[in-house]
Amino acid sequence: MMVIREYLNEMDALVARSVLEANEIPAVVLRDDAGGMLPAMHLLYPVRLAVPAAEAAQALRILDTPFEGDEAADDNLAPDAPPAR
Repeated sequence: MMVIREYLNEMDALVARSVLEANEIPAVVLRDDAGGMLPAMHLLYPVRLAVPAAEAAQALRILDTPFEGDEAADDNLAPDAPPAR
């Protein structure tokens, strides 16, 4: 397993894991916050997202691709293109 991203909160890491798993890439969220009792520990020990080393490049490509409805992606639409729904 290879850590590909670090997050300041568990929710962002869980969303990223869900995106990867929807694309058939196994992923795990690693956190060190005393079993959820000390969430402020994420400031010292970020939540990590890990995938198999062989799938790391593909996982990063997936996470870096803007999704439909993303403001950055909407800004790149041609002026005559219909708005995303």
